[in-house]
Amino acid sequence: MKIEQVVLDNFIQNGGSKVEKTSTSFSDVLKESISKVTELEKEANQQAEKLAKMENQDIHNTMIAAEKADLSFQLMMQIRNKIITAYEEIMKIPV
Repeated sequence: MKIEQVVLDNFIQNGGSKVEKTSTSFSDVLKESISKVTELEKEANQQAEKLAKMENQDIHNTMIAAEKADLSFQLMMQIRNKIITAYEEIMKIPV
């Protein structure tokens, strides 16, 4: 689906009224995403500690939490790499 079609569909659904802009900045989105990754890592560490102390016998949920934290961290690193690549490409543009 093309972007123009999505914008047109939103315009029609809103009855022709102007589409509202969100006030969330790019840096706010990044900060929120990083904090979510940090929370997932903390949760995984807490569950691993409980499992090591034999306070928790549920290895399945512990492994799921660890994998969620790992995947989230990998995704965050890939996003960082894409941002750096985009910045480098912008810097190559002659002024």
